[in-house]
Amino acid sequence: MEAQDRAAQHEPEAAPPRGIGRRRFLGYVLAAPTLTVAAQLGEEAVAPARAEALVPGVVPSLPGPADIYDLNDMLTHAALPTANLITIRIDPDGTAHFALPRAEVGQGITTSTAMLIAEELDLPVDRIKVTLADARPELLFNQLTGGSNTTISTFTPVRVAAAVARGRLLRAAALELGEAVGTLTAKAGIITSASGVRLGYGELAVKAAALADTQVSVTLKDPAQFKVIGTAQRRVDALEAVTGRKKFAMDVQVPGALPTMVCRPPTINGTVRSVDNLAEVRAMPGVTDVVTVSTGVAVRGRTFGQCIDAVRALKVDWGPGTAEGASDATVLAELRRAELPLVVPPLDLLTKSVDARFTFHFASNSALETNCAVADVRPGSAEIWASLKAPIVAQEKIALQLGLPVTAVKVHVTEGGGSFGRKLFHDAAGEAAEISKAMGKPVRLMWHRTDDFRQGRTHPMATSRVRATYALGEVLTYELRHTSAATDFGHGVGEIITSEAAQLPVADLTFSETMFQLTQSSPYHFGVTTQLLNEVDHGFNTGSMRNIYSPNVRCAQELVADELAKRMGEDALAFRRRFLKDERARAVLDKVAEVGRWGRQMAPGTAQGIAIHPEYHGFVAVLAEIDCRPETTGRKIRDAYTGPRVTKVVCAVDVGLAVNTRGLEAQMMGGIIDGIALTLTSGLHLKDGHFLEGSWDNYFYTRQWNTPPELEIVVMPPTTGKPGGAGELAVAASMAAVACAYGRATGTMPTSFPVNHGEPLAFTPLPTVPPIPASPTDGRDRAL
Repeated sequence: MEAQDRAAQHEPEAAPPRGIGRRRFLGYVLAAPTLTVAAQLGEEAVAPARAEALVPGVVPSLPGPADIYDLNDMLTHAALPTANLITIRIDPDGTAHFALPRAEVGQGITTSTAMLIAEELDLPVDRIKVTLADARPELLFNQLTGGSNTTISTFTPVRVAAAVARGRLLRAAALELGEAVGTLTAKAGIITSASGVRLGYGELAVKAAALADTQVSVTLKDPAQFKVIGTAQRRVDALEAVTGRKKFAMDVQVPGALPTMVCRPPTINGTVRSVDNLAEVRAMPGVTDVVTVSTGVAVRGRTFGQCIDAVRALKVDWGPGTAEGASDATVLAELRRAELPLVVPPLDLLTKSVDARFTFHFASNSALETNCAVADVRPGSAEIWASLKAPIVAQEKIALQLGLPVTAVKVHVTEGGGSFGRKLFHDAAGEAAEISKAMGKPVRLMWHRTDDFRQGRTHPMATSRVRATYALGEVLTYELRHTSAATDFGHGVGEIITSEAAQLPVADLTFSETMFQLTQSSPYHFGVTTQLLNEVDHGFNTGSMRNIYSPNVRCAQELVADELAKRMGEDALAFRRRFLKDERARAVLDKVAEVGRWGRQMAPGTAQGIAIHPEYHGFVAVLAEIDCRPETTGRKIRDAYTGPRVTKVVCAVDVGLAVNTRGLEAQMMGGIIDGIALTLTSGLHLKDGHFLEGSWDNYFYTRQWNTPPELEIVVMPPTTGKPGGAGELAVAASMAAVACAYGRATGTMPTSFPVNHGEPLAFTPLPTVPPIPASPTDGRDRAL
């Protein structure tokens, strides 16, 4: 049979030639009852270093670390060694099944992954089922969702596996029909012979299977042949999402798992000294269990409403937390004391400088779905269900926490209702496991929204100190010193070794500095450029909020670029064009200027702002228009901060090769709304060791009345043969563009973000005891 197979293929299969061609890759047909394939990659999967063009007439900047090798390159290369462990299976019903080792949290990667498989397999997207893989420790670094890396790192492996499957199906059809492979065509899951005989993939799935693992080589489609990749595809999960059938962690049905909530301390990371009314709360209606755990007092009941009542009734003597007595002012003073010195002198006879210091307040990355998880811990085993972006770390650390071998802990990844970096941590999963063990019963743990805001992960408060020197129309130096409350990278890069290393006292700043250097790339030739990070204060629960450091760093640089242009007598757009390093950056900048009519006459109190951001092999430019007139900033809406309104945004994005243009547009829209919020309205107020905000009704994320009525996204034509990162790309550029527009409209460079942070509070803070508010009774009134 093997000889016949080779004859039908007209080329050897077992020993691929040396020196595999540019689109030639190795793959495997795996031993399985039905056709199952995997990828092993050739040399093309390793991205070459990017070269920067020298710009005539400007003082060139040496490439920074992120210009040569960025975080995305590191994550992609780390994933390569286990690419052959990721498999596609063709089922007898003709569908393809792929367990994606990443987390779908609303970014649309199940859709884009289905498109990759559909392209190489010649199977309709709706015949491809993409599920989320359970934690698989053998994948090592290949199960981390972060850094906008999913599509970049899986683009080639998934296509290789799909191409192997298609080739195997064609060979099986050739044997079945007695015809040469070259005479057959595959389309929409049907293989057709020259004489018109048709065979479905399902009919061939078992016949194409192998008795032993077999190595093969395949040729991937040339981009010119793409029929699916690069098109606008609706989400494969759209219908389930809008009809409520989509399954999240709280939809998982585990026998005996009852609603569970935690009474949390009034200050960040406070501890339980004692509970004064334990017996009384245990006797409340519906309550089954009350236990003290490391994060507070856990309550299990028949309904979540009964859990809320019990949490509110608890009388707990709390010990101090890790940020006791801290406020915005004390943290800011600490950050300023820790700022690394600037090196270049501010002035001399021939050189002038722009000096600025920016403050970025704590920000919440609370997702629509609060932290939640289901846990069933029994003697000798545990099973967890949660939305997890680093499930291997969750599995390994929960095993340590429970004193179980890793093999005794099963971790199932559910779809998530948003993440913004929060689900890189397994806070809810670990807490649910602890509670389930303490109670000896399965639990459905859900955090209250107030828990999320006050005890959850936040983007740390930070300052950016900037000095840029210039003379004779040239920028000579650019220095940035970014100082931040410590960002927790305890998730590592997907497994427990780097997770533990990131938390070592000696290594944590080194880890953060590495992340900083691998993500922060200046798009400009600003002479001698240095960007350094220092971190202090580990008392807060922080995390890699969307785009990590980039929104703050990019906002600071773009505001300074505006000031440099003004002092040097240049138009802000022309100034940027002159100093940009990359033609792709110049192209997106030109596009937004053209579509947004940069420089048009605008009324006093209104203005345009423009910004550019490079990251993860992609470029985005944003033009924003803002209205800062009194009649706009003074408008009144109940329980809201209104302030300036962004009236128009134009975004041009180049990610090299967009897999799903509709999905890319959606990602840009979400990032733009994030950026508007970070600039104008959304920040946390820290006072007496806790955050005053307790929910979205007093944390002013971009609302309908602040959303630009004009919003246009331009997806640039493909510039490379591979996709770049998209999930986080628009946040930094939009924050910077809105800040620049605000500065031009008001005549003053903004230096504290969000700009409303110094305003009197527009809300009455919720009490910290009890830690969560009573269930609302005025919903109808608030809908009016």
